[in-house]
Amino acid sequence: MKTLGVLGGMSWESTQHLYALLNRGVAARLGGLHSAQLVLHSVDFAPIAAMQAEGDWAEAARVLGEAAMGLRRAGAEALLIATNTMHKVAADVERAAGLPVLHIVDATAEALRAAGVKRAGLLATRFTMEQGFYRDRLWERFGIEAIVPDEAGRAAVHRVIYEELCRGRFEPASRELLRAQVAALADRGAQAVILGCTELGLLLPAGSPAALPLFDSTDLQARAAVHWMLG
Repeated sequence: MKTLGVLGGMSWESTQHLYALLNRGVAARLGGLHSAQLVLHSVDFAPIAAMQAEGDWAEAARVLGEAAMGLRRAGAEALLIATNTMHKVAADVERAAGLPVLHIVDATAEALRAAGVKRAGLLATRFTMEQGFYRDRLWERFGIEAIVPDEAGRAAVHRVIYEELCRGRFEPASRELLRAQVAALADRGAQAVILGCTELGLLLPAGSPAALPLFDSTDLQARAAVHWMLG
């Protein structure tokens, strides 16, 4: 088994879920008492969230790059960034650590492509929905168009993520808000919806009743990582 380095804590709510998915995935493949061979650096999210809000992505890249270098020294052979939004600096992290990042967009896109999806809705933080790093990669590498909610919808989803999910709050009203956004994206021609924030699947898991099929990026990232670890 290869050793995977995980950059987590953004938020820790989703990181603990990813940790469980990785270990369950390895156990399902190998059986017995097997578990995932990991090294984890969990950052304090508050300073990172402030950098996001201020648009200081260079400093965020520096912080994660230093953490990634530590993971390499600890034996990591590849990296997992346990957050969709911080894949904005994935290339910087790769350069700093000299290790490949198992990219969450690629894992998600492969599943969408296998399902024949050409136009997908994207629910995520405002940064992920509004900046090009996620949607551009989907289109340029996989030919998948991503559409996002309107301004009010983007603001509502972003609020749920930062004010509730990252703080361990899972409100039924917010679950219905997400379902309404899925329905609105269906009306605009989406064939499926990407849960493009690592916390969203905690509130509305893939397979939940919704107007469209849901593709949970965290679950798909974990599956790809288990495949990489076990070869």
